[in-house]
Amino acid sequence: MMVLIGEICSGLVECDELGKLSWEEGSVGGGSKIKKGRHLRFHQIEKKNGRSSKRGCLSTKEVNYLTLPMENGDVDTNNIANSTVISILDFVKNRRSEDLLSTSINMVPSGLRDVSPSSYDPRVASIGPLHREDQNVQYFQELKANYVQFLLDDINSPPEETLKECVQRVLSLIDRIRACYMGTSVIHRYDDIELAKMMVTDACFMLHFINVITTSSAELHRTLRGTAILYDLILLENQIPFFVLQEVFNCTIPKSLHKVSSLPHLILKFVRFLNIFESTVTFAINLPSPPYDHILGFLAKCYWPSDTHYSFLLPTSATHSTIELDRAGVIFKPNEYDSLQLAIEFKSSRSLWCSLSREKPTLRMPVLRIDNYTELVLRNIIAYEQYFGNVSYVTGYAMAMDMLIDSEDDIAKLIESKVIVNHLGSNEKAANALNSLCKELPILNFSYEHQWRDMDAHYNRYWPKNIAELKRTYFSSPWNLIALLAGIILFALTVVQTIYSVNAA
Repeated sequence: MMVLIGEICSGLVECDELGKLSWEEGSVGGGSKIKKGRHLRFHQIEKKNGRSSKRGCLSTKEVNYLTLPMENGDVDTNNIANSTVISILDFVKNRRSEDLLSTSINMVPSGLRDVSPSSYDPRVASIGPLHREDQNVQYFQELKANYVQFLLDDINSPPEETLKECVQRVLSLIDRIRACYMGTSVIHRYDDIELAKMMVTDACFMLHFINVITTSSAELHRTLRGTAILYDLILLENQIPFFVLQEVFNCTIPKSLHKVSSLPHLILKFVRFLNIFESTVTFAINLPSPPYDHILGFLAKCYWPSDTHYSFLLPTSATHSTIELDRAGVIFKPNEYDSLQLAIEFKSSRSLWCSLSREKPTLRMPVLRIDNYTELVLRNIIAYEQYFGNVSYVTGYAMAMDMLIDSEDDIAKLIESKVIVNHLGSNEKAANALNSLCKELPILNFSYEHQWRDMDAHYNRYWPKNIAELKRTYFSSPWNLIALLAGIILFALTVVQTIYSVNAA
């Protein structure tokens, strides 16, 4: 039998009716007993009647519990059970009212972070409290003051009044701001004044930086596209709540020389710089509906479908690489519609001789642009989706690409089919980047299960399967093809020689 008791000290234990544990060293009191040599440990012992060594007591919620074996008759389990119940009730009563899953800014799960730590850490600019103390962002902390000053200079009102209005609005939301970081321990390092200063400063910097980018020339657009600061602003651990941006936006941008109709319109222009697909993020269909949580969440929701009947299923069908599907007669084409950002459609051939039919089996996919930041964008959106439980649109796309790509030959085929645009210069690097996206991810649901099931059914049909086997055996390399042709020629010569021999005889 086991019992839960508290921290290290030899002696006797009592549990009174008020639910308090008490001890007395060296003698047996009227309560339940623990033999000398057994161990109890309390965080602190209260003095009674000015004596500090003979007796003390501790309320149940102060006890640090551990488990020890009991001998029959050692302790009255009912009293211990009552104390434990009271401790649990105190714990439940004092719980935080917010649900961890409802918080919008969390640390990346360690399993994902360990695969690619650099994908989640800011390179130049820290936003919010989670990476505030990182050494590599300290230099830029001082430069943020310039951006704040530039923003204030564009406003037709005294800077003091503008900042005062911003700070007052942020302070009125300080508890809500803290709740957004509830899943982290870093937020407790900052008092309300420090946190409000951080929020206002970061929001002013972000709004001015984004406003400059979205209103700059095309030449500057091309220059800034590869700037690390852009991608620092969409890291999961490098966010401030969207409602903070909204409040500071209301106090500044509408009064500035560069007016914007709304904050979502401004952020939409910004996320187009970060779009990893060739299709355009359009306002009419893909603008996320409020409430927004932060800029990364805004970007992620741009890729989510607008219809609500999008279904998820557990992955059950077999998977086949791009090369295997190509050998089975499947062709790959880009999506026809820009509005369906992550749509993957498979259209099978009705003809048994699909390789000779005009209606060939076709897999249509969004055109992915792979560059130095594609992996970073995908990883942070995937980490963001892990906190939604039943939402995994981008995660499902990453799983689909992982299934299709096993080697650089698969990447080469998708590039040839204009489904992938590779700016890395190496197909091997592109394959490695996409293959590692789903490492350490639990496969709970897959948004393309119907398409993969249809592809598996096509692959396992008699002719596609045997044609694929034939191609894999005899046409997988030039040397195999040369050997096959040589064998055919040798066989033909043998037949001709036999015919002449028979005729001559």
